[in-house]
Amino acid sequence: MATIAYLLLCREGPSATVALAERLSAAGDLVALHVDRRARPADTAAIRAAVAGNPSVVLARSVRCDRGEWSRVQAVLNAARAALATFPQATHLYLLTDECLPIKPAARLRAALDAEDCDHIESLDFQAMGGGGQMAWRPICRQDVAAPWRRAGIRAALATGKPPGRAPPGDLRGMTGSRWWCLRRGTVEAVLAFLAGRPDVLRFSRAGGWPEAPLSATLFQTLVRHLVPGDEIRSRAPTFGLVAENGRPVTFYNDHFDLLTVQEGFFAHRISAGAGQLRARLEALHAAPGPGPAVSGGGAEIYRFLTGRGRVGQRFGDRAWERGASLGPGHDLMLAICKKRGVARRLAGRVRRTIGMPAVEFPFDDDAADLPDLGGIERGLAKRGRHHGAFLRLVFDSYGTDRLLLCLDPSDLDVMTDLHGDGARVRMLEIACPFSQADLLGHARGLGLLSQSSPPGLAALVLPVLGQQIRDESARLRAAGFPALYRLEPGLALSEAALVLAKFLEIPYDTARGIADTATLFDD
Repeated sequence: MATIAYLLLCREGPSATVALAERLSAAGDLVALHVDRRARPADTAAIRAAVAGNPSVVLARSVRCDRGEWSRVQAVLNAARAALATFPQATHLYLLTDECLPIKPAARLRAALDAEDCDHIESLDFQAMGGGGQMAWRPICRQDVAAPWRRAGIRAALATGKPPGRAPPGDLRGMTGSRWWCLRRGTVEAVLAFLAGRPDVLRFSRAGGWPEAPLSATLFQTLVRHLVPGDEIRSRAPTFGLVAENGRPVTFYNDHFDLLTVQEGFFAHRISAGAGQLRARLEALHAAPGPGPAVSGGGAEIYRFLTGRGRVGQRFGDRAWERGASLGPGHDLMLAICKKRGVARRLAGRVRRTIGMPAVEFPFDDDAADLPDLGGIERGLAKRGRHHGAFLRLVFDSYGTDRLLLCLDPSDLDVMTDLHGDGARVRMLEIACPFSQADLLGHARGLGLLSQSSPPGLAALVLPVLGQQIRDESARLRAAGFPALYRLEPGLALSEAALVLAKFLEIPYDTARGIADTATLFDD
């Protein structure tokens, strides 16, 4: 059975640090605690007094930790040495700060470590991740870009075009990744032995090392990849965390419990100190005997979706090659706009069978849309969306028609705007469909926001936002002021629905009546 020694770095304060150390040791694990020398003497004394009688907790030699400096790595090394010396029974070392909390039961982490004899550390080759020019020689910079007082030297070197510092050790390829890791005891011992025998690596790292990422995200990532066979490394951080658009770590609050517990990983970084309810629930989960919730993942996508609302329709603009008409007069384009794609496809099928009009279903939303051979431009959404009018002109020509029914999603407001300015005669039909909770759940799963194993609490976060987004899209469509915009919705009498379709498609009323069977059109 795996025995874990946590390397716990104190940053939040004595209460958070002591609470987490006690929680981890109560679960049967060990803690090597590093207290920043910058902490207030009263806080340091409180931590020492609180853990003094706990044989599962040891205090590491303290250093003053400065942002972007070697001292932060030194704190990790000191904690690792203390853990190895004090806890010979420890099989794995897991790096944490007191801003982290478990998101899985302790038994689940031990079972995962027992199942595979490997190290868990994200280790990516930052030179192979892209970048040329200045980035090609940035790894040999000795200045650390995280330290503001060193940036002037880098700027001066960039101006001269010469590398600003010592080259890295020739036998090491710089790697980077998440700073959070869980390593086997033998791996940590090998890293410490390597550093003890390689003063050149220590000098290079202390001088700044690879500045593409903080030192805490490069040293272990580089040395583990150098010392351990690749098939014994799982290049994925065992601690879940997110980074916001401003580059700062995302802080999690009380309503994030369901989001966190279904993510891959065993801990989450940056739990708010004031999120008492979340902390209590996660601590109870850590002590639970079962495996905990099933993993569904998607944390980054869900977070971007929930925080990205309010920007829809505000980043679109004409590109230089989209100015001017491509469809031109003489083409009639009927846009059927519907969020439930099955309903729009049902209408398109009836139109084809009844009046023989060609119909194209969601070409700007569905990568697998059924399209004629257009010489390759039909392959992929990116090519079709490069110039909406030019693409549809090819579709018109391929079908040999001047009348076309096009199915669109209500979110395609930019497409509708482009087509109205492209010279063709455009008429629009909004097919308004009600969305039940089951409909929203299926839509969220189709978007990849939820899965079959997502807990109800996570759905309770996502579904209201998704429902509001659908309502907002419909409101923006009606507020856009498009001419010849008709609306078809459930509950209309057959005669009313037939009249709407007759105007939209410009066909006789009796013909439209054969299409407008709303009793079956809106079937789920």
